[in-house]
Amino acid sequence: MNSIKGTVAFCLIFITAVLLMFYNSKTRMPQLTEDQMRQAGIYILPKPRELSDFELQDHTGAPFVRDDLKGGWSFLFFGFTSCPDVCPTSMSVLGKVRSALETSEYEFDNPFNGLLVTVDPERDDPKRLGEYATAFSPDFLGITGSGKQLENFARQLNVAFVKVPLDEAGDEFPSGDYTVDHTGNIVIVNPLGHYHGFIKLPHKADMVQLTYQTLDASF
Repeated sequence: MNSIKGTVAFCLIFITAVLLMFYNSKTRMPQLTEDQMRQAGIYILPKPRELSDFELQDHTGAPFVRDDLKGGWSFLFFGFTSCPDVCPTSMSVLGKVRSALETSEYEFDNPFNGLLVTVDPERDDPKRLGEYATAFSPDFLGITGSGKQLENFARQLNVAFVKVPLDEAGDEFPSGDYTVDHTGNIVIVNPLGHYHGFIKLPHKADMVQLTYQTLDASF
């Protein structure tokens, strides 16, 4: 009799464990492994890098300083509003992620923040920059400053940009105009305001969202 009771108890424990494993597999938030990140062009620094002080401003005219990067996961893209392809594509990806997270069934400790840092402050005045950034999500910020301020900030995040004249007939820009060549990475800054990593081109909304979920769950 004791043997039968022991067998039944074992079976019940085993069934409970299987059901719990099945439940967890269905409800656990999807995340990426380190190998999956590397294969997708997502690079996380072995030791996040603390940023030096900087003084910029957002598209509303408010100061934007190092402390403004604290308290959330910031996904920054360095681009410009006249960019014909990469910039709107990458910003659209960030917008899709922000929209998907608003209806997500999961809870996160730190919010997802999207920022467009202009590499063309001469043409991207705050009004134009704000209209562009918020078109992808109402709470996105456009960030600007002087050329030197932006260069110094970009350098801390391993981003480079350079103005390229366009003065040949047939270009899609008017003669004498210019474009801006720039690094196409999405830069990740963690809730402590430290440079945490970056995502290389091409950018995909599902991978950016999984990156955010993975980082927030393990931070």
